[in-house]
Amino acid sequence: MLAKLHARLGDFWWYSLMLFCACRAADAMNMFVALWLVPKYVGQKELGALMPLMSFANFLVLPVSVFATTFTKETTTLAANGEYGRMKSLIRGAFVSAGVFTVLALVISHFVLPAFFVRIRVAAGSLGILILASSLTAAVTPVYQSALQALKRFKSISVMNMFSAPVRFLTMAVAMPFRAISGYFFGLTATSVFTISASVFALRRELSVPAEPYWTRPVFRRFALVSAGIAAYCGCSAILTLAEQTALRQRIPEVESAAYYMVTRFSEIAGYVSCTLATVLFPFTASLAAESRPTRPLVVKSSLAMLAAGGALAGVFALVGRPLMSILPNGECYADYAWAIPWMIGVTTLASIQTFHVSTEVSAGRFGFLKWWGPLNLAFAAGLMLVTGYGYFTAYLPAQCTEFLSKHNFTSLAAMLWWFTATTAVKTAICVFELLRQGGKPTDEQTNMRLSA
Repeated sequence: MLAKLHARLGDFWWYSLMLFCACRAADAMNMFVALWLVPKYVGQKELGALMPLMSFANFLVLPVSVFATTFTKETTTLAANGEYGRMKSLIRGAFVSAGVFTVLALVISHFVLPAFFVRIRVAAGSLGILILASSLTAAVTPVYQSALQALKRFKSISVMNMFSAPVRFLTMAVAMPFRAISGYFFGLTATSVFTISASVFALRRELSVPAEPYWTRPVFRRFALVSAGIAAYCGCSAILTLAEQTALRQRIPEVESAAYYMVTRFSEIAGYVSCTLATVLFPFTASLAAESRPTRPLVVKSSLAMLAAGGALAGVFALVGRPLMSILPNGECYADYAWAIPWMIGVTTLASIQTFHVSTEVSAGRFGFLKWWGPLNLAFAAGLMLVTGYGYFTAYLPAQCTEFLSKHNFTSLAAMLWWFTATTAVKTAICVFELLRQGGKPTDEQTNMRLSA
């Protein structure tokens, strides 16, 4: 019966369904950590600082993330072709590059992190090292998982996801009572270390072969070109995310920034669906692109499935969001903001369509989207910094401009949600336009932009 269902659904939807079902138990435990354990130990004054801290940490390790993403793309190709000796050499290179950029991140964090802690009103302690450790291990993790993904070992990925949740829960449950935020990042680090170790074990057969030379001049050139494209993509996205999360923490009341954390824990349920689809989508679209076949049908189907799931979730939480919020630790402080849950689910759903389109373009080695993605993200970040941080530019702005900005500043959660909605809608609309323009086959411009082998 299962074989008939597999044949009827096809590989893409079968693996998506299998991964989705297998990961829901892990997601349930992660939700318990995010909605019960974290607000129980992290006070209202610091709860709203978690997301800007994570955004800043990701920004610090951006070079590692860029190279890890590039390694991920190369690993996907090598694993799909059965070139395990070269894949082994490539994975070793990922750790060498991570070590080099770790030193750079430590130097930068020594000078920058203390000032950032002051800005978001968090005591430092040992937090800086733990933030870097969690971000660096999380950045390297996809290198191994991409090999499993390319080999379509979704069963192994599902098992690792199921066991990583208890690891996170147990680590945080032990560490958070001593220092809440530090324990939170320690738990993230332990989860990434477990995932890397489990991935190595799952790949033990492929990695047991002798290492073969990987780096040649053509490979190095291709690697450099792909890294440049991914750096532009990741860099612009990281700058906008950091600007948004920092502005949200600095400019709105602490109770509302904490409520934003609670609200987004619910809206991330929509992200579970999109993450599952994106994980399965990447190797399939990479294979289609390598065969010069159109990738649009899979992206459109994934987007329609995401819109249906997001609409259903928004409807459910519009009805039960407030009662659920009320029963959580300190939930009575945030129950009045339950109206934001379906709103953020809608934003997350729109952002998922961007993820499907952009990750497909990256998997196909097409970086034409950077012509609008980069400038738009930088323009949004600059605009937000001007509106929310106009005090830094008072000496350079006319008095009328300063007065206008002071009257139209973002001082509430609702204002920030309108900002998220507008920026996400603009980028999603452009992604939809590009999908429509692609038609059944890759355009000449996209073909010329291909950087794959």
